[in-house]
Order: sequence, then structure tokens, then C-alpha cells
Amino acid sequence: MRMSADDQRAIGLILLCLGFLFFLIGLAARLKESFHSRAEISTVGFTAAAITAGLGVIAVLFSWRKKQG
Repeated sequence: MRMSADDQRAIGLILLCLGFLFFLIGLAARLKESFHSRAEISTVGFTAAAITAGLGVIAVLFSWRKKQG
């Protein structure tokens, strides 16, 4: 089963939004002062944000290449 370029672009945009949400979770954990495990949650949030945003960018770039080709 092949995915169309529009489907791939939609998945890429969803991954970018998910990365932004993980970034906000990491930022909120970093700013919370009286939370016990804030360092671990912020690190995981920023790492997950980088991974999902990277996957989203790759998916969008592949969809553009597929659309042009």
C-alpha cells in the first residue's frame, strides 16, 4: 500500500505539531519549581520534541519530493 503525497504531508504536519506539544511539556516542567522530577520530564520532553519534529520535517520533505517527481 502506497501513501499519497498529501497523506505524507499531513502525517508530517501532525508530527511537527506533536513535537511542539512535547516542547511545551518540557518547557512547563522546566519552569515548575516545586515539582520533584522536573529535570527528567523536561529532558524527556525536549528529546521527544526533537525526535518528532525531525521525523515531521523528513516526512514533509519526502512528500514535496514525491509531489514534484
